[in-house]
Amino acid sequence: MRIHNPVITGSLIISGSITTEGQPTGTIASASYAVSASHALTASYVTTAQTASYVTTAQTASYVTASNVDGLPEGFPYTGAAEITGSLNVIGDILQNGAALETDPFPYTGSAIISGSQQVTGSVEFSHEYNTPAVWSAGGALSTARYDLAGAGTQNAGLAFGGAYGDGACTEEYNGSSWSAGGALSAARYGSGGAGTQNAGLAFGGSFPGGASTEEYDGTSWSAGGALITSRRLLGGAGTQNAGLAFGGFNPGSLCTEEYDGSSWSAGGALITARCRLAGAGTQNAGLAFGGFKSPSGQTCTEEYDGSSWSAGGALITSRWYLAGMGTQNAGVVFGGYNVPLGCISCTEEYDGTSWSAGNGLIRGRSSLAGAGTQNAGLAFGGENPGVSCTEEYTSALIYNKSFNYSSTTGKTMIIPPTTDPGIAGALWNNGGTLSISAG
Repeated sequence: MRIHNPVITGSLIISGSITTEGQPTGTIASASYAVSASHALTASYVTTAQTASYVTTAQTASYVTASNVDGLPEGFPYTGAAEITGSLNVIGDILQNGAALETDPFPYTGSAIISGSQQVTGSVEFSHEYNTPAVWSAGGALSTARYDLAGAGTQNAGLAFGGAYGDGACTEEYNGSSWSAGGALSAARYGSGGAGTQNAGLAFGGSFPGGASTEEYDGTSWSAGGALITSRRLLGGAGTQNAGLAFGGFNPGSLCTEEYDGSSWSAGGALITARCRLAGAGTQNAGLAFGGFKSPSGQTCTEEYDGSSWSAGGALITSRWYLAGMGTQNAGVVFGGYNVPLGCISCTEEYDGTSWSAGNGLIRGRSSLAGAGTQNAGLAFGGENPGVSCTEEYTSALIYNKSFNYSSTTGKTMIIPPTTDPGIAGALWNNGGTLSISAG
């Protein structure tokens, strides 16, 4: 059957094959070419273009990202997302924005899951990545030394605001090396909670006259937000400007948790252990509260929040209050604080979602400090020992460790120690070459 200038507006089911003869013309200039899930190809689609050939077999969908596919009939009707469960053979160039897509170096990064066989022409190398233990190093000093301040953001885009000893209204922004002045808080305060990012920060609670007031930062200035239901200071905070979390605090030692939606606070699930001078990390639906003070002593307890209630987590190794934290519920960090009888401490601990383990200590032990960032890229600033301006960066290096490679030049397959499999050296190989164990 021959069809001239077909127009297809619905689904297309092909049980045999289609062949186009001659030179198809036209370019699909959209961000993607795909055979969507609504087009079930049970056989194959073949174009006999001079510049490219596209063949699929047993497709449930198809996926070619960010490319223009040349050599297909004008107005080719398929758009949307796609996956290939059969085989894909491209003869010629795949075009991206009218130019051939470079494959050397291979342009794709991230993870890939391959079900079935993979054929590689040439050499191949496999590596695994891991993070080295994070260590603290000196960063740029705050312009205003202070303690009982709050923080938000990341290691390269940090935010410090409020505090005692210095100007309780001042805000500073960190760029990865130095601090610069930001817009002042409307209400000077210390002992407040903090959340969010450098361009979307959240300050809530605190002392004189912070109380219950909330302020939102847009990267330039602060504006009034919805007030806390319960006025308090020395509380913990987590989350973002539009999904914040406030918990604990001094009123006196408080159990209450509140959730912020970008305009107002509502009641959340109560903490198991009432306390103040604690720290927090994570998000509104996956929060973490740890340490703090409940008369007559510092606490080691950790609690995890699921968006409605708190449950017990693994206890801190060292009890402390006036501490700081950062990270997520499954990758949290606690550092600094005050302990009896140790006084201001420098010890750092890392949380894996179940238990805490010792990390590398701060360069300068201190309490009443603030933090921001993640377990692999964190920030500690300010604090009391006495009021300090120092900043420290907590950084873990990402290491790529080559573990296996095959050389098409030498025909050798090499496994690079160390390996976690003690029997791998004795494994049987059939690759037409030589199995070698190399020190590097």
